[in-house]
Amino acid sequence: MKVVLFCGGYGMRMRDGTNVAPKPMMMLGNRPLIWHVMRYYAFYGHRDFILCLGYGAQHIKDFFLHYAETSSNDFVMTASGQKIELLSSDIADWRISFIDTGLKSPIGERLRRVRHLLEGEELFLANYADVLTDAPLDRMVERMQDSQAGASLLAVPPQSAFHVVEMGEDDVVTEIRSVNTLPMWENGGYFVLRQEIFDLLPENGDLVEDGCAGLAARGRLLAYPYLGFWHPADTVKERAALDEAYQSGHHPWMVWDSDKHNAPVPEQMPIAIDIEAR
Repeated sequence: MKVVLFCGGYGMRMRDGTNVAPKPMMMLGNRPLIWHVMRYYAFYGHRDFILCLGYGAQHIKDFFLHYAETSSNDFVMTASGQKIELLSSDIADWRISFIDTGLKSPIGERLRRVRHLLEGEELFLANYADVLTDAPLDRMVERMQDSQAGASLLAVPPQSAFHVVEMGEDDVVTEIRSVNTLPMWENGGYFVLRQEIFDLLPENGDLVEDGCAGLAARGRLLAYPYLGFWHPADTVKERAALDEAYQSGHHPWMVWDSDKHNAPVPEQMPIAIDIEAR
């Protein structure tokens, strides 16, 4: 199944004032975010990727054109370094299409611009390339296949640390509650889509506000609620929290590595904060 990754945005909330690389190329351990997202999909057997490029496209192209397998795989060196024998490989069986979808294109328009690469695909996957999870993708796909829905998205509890204030008469506060305790769900950024989505995407439209909202109005949008690990990397602070978890040995999103995936959970797991609308 083909995987469309939206990796062409400016990612201004990820900026630290010094790094000009696009958000998917921000490092998490010794590999960029986009690598972690792609390894997740590859683990479930989906290795045909379409990268929707825009801002910082050359950074992404250069990373894969000069990919160093030795950075994350064991190997044997002989002949004084002239011969390298890899004992395992990350991306040898991947197929990656690098497509320029415009510098300022919204997500829906980026998807429209790669439609020709998805012809004949009954179902395909899509992702913002800035969110990590250990959600069971195989079950999410299977549920979508068994349905007649036009699209499915991962739904997670609100991640914001903000509090909502309920007021009564004369503006007297009656209750203060954390947003993540409310009976509501947030778009988790992992999509399973049918070709029908293109019927609802206008030129320069948005995948969620136009495409998914249109399907929801028709009763054709399916959610996969998930209460397990889900963490965005939409800001510098969020990425730092993920990197801290990685360095501490807790990286549940690395489902391809059973040892890492089963590492003990710290007493205080980093949580996402200050989540804004995409």
